[in-house]
Amino acid sequence: MNKTRRCLRDYRIVCATVIALTGITVGAAAGAADGEQYLQAHCADCHTLGAPDVAQLAATERAERKGPQLHYAGNKFRKDWLRAWLVAPTRIRPGGSFPPDHTIVTDEGDVIDVATLADHPAVPADRVDAVVASLMSRRLQDPPTLAEPYEPKAGTLMLGRMDFNKFKGCGACHRDATDSGGLSGPELYTAWHRLQADFIVSYTADPIAWDPHSMMPNRHLKESDIHKLADYLKLVAEQEQ
Repeated sequence: MNKTRRCLRDYRIVCATVIALTGITVGAAAGAADGEQYLQAHCADCHTLGAPDVAQLAATERAERKGPQLHYAGNKFRKDWLRAWLVAPTRIRPGGSFPPDHTIVTDEGDVIDVATLADHPAVPADRVDAVVASLMSRRLQDPPTLAEPYEPKAGTLMLGRMDFNKFKGCGACHRDATDSGGLSGPELYTAWHRLQADFIVSYTADPIAWDPHSMMPNRHLKESDIHKLADYLKLVAEQEQ
């Protein structure tokens, strides 16, 4: 039995058990199984759906990765954003999953060869709710957290932009506007809409705790500074609306 069939068999067993113990309707369980089936059939080639064995990860894993890991999607994404994006995907990573593979070195500087970037396929509207349910069920049981809970505070775009680009240097890899910033990391002008606030601050504090092969360094920032960056991303996203 191959890995995909074994995963589907195990998932259906879990669904049957949940029905027996909780009384969930057959329709709801079938929808969850349908979402899992879609992920295994259409997403598993590019995305890691289950938590990887960190000890077994090859040193080349990051360079070979075709898409972001999804085993903690439920910790990461906002559900409403995820549903809308899957139906009509837009590019979040201007340099692709592994930017060196899509970079051209020129005398004027490095540029992204957009012709080598693949568009993310859309999920059919009649399947998207089941797919989202399966993705949001994927969570770390004990995710990394900050000692001080994050609560958004008011700020100004001018000071936030200065902090983001000049003081923290985030603009070297990330865009905080559609026309400015780096291309090697995901754009961040929509980050507040697509990512849960707790994930933003936790990942910023320690990317390696979430992804052992993350290309983002741990800057060892103070929690108060991380909160300020999150506040700025909230302001930027609200301005983009």
